Amino acid sequence: MLKFERRDAILVAGLLMFMIGLIPFMGVVYAVIIVCIMYFGIKVYVEKRKQSIAKDVGEGICMECGSKVSGNRCPNCDPE
Repeated sequence: MLKFERRDAILVAGLLMFMIGLIPFMGVVYAVIIVCIMYFGIKVYVEKRKQSIAKDVGEGICMECGSKVSGNRCPNCDPE
């Protein structure tokens, strides 16, 4: 479910910088915990969003009108 992808390196780098910024205001342990929660929270949010988009798109989108394709035909362009 939460597999590591190439763009996750940017997320990890950004969260490490955020953690370094938190360290002067709180302990290292608390900063690490907050960053770990943020990482997994972002990963779960992105996965849920991907599933939502895949469910909404279904078989695809019509290139003419932009509506959802069902049954390999557009309901607006091919009403047959």
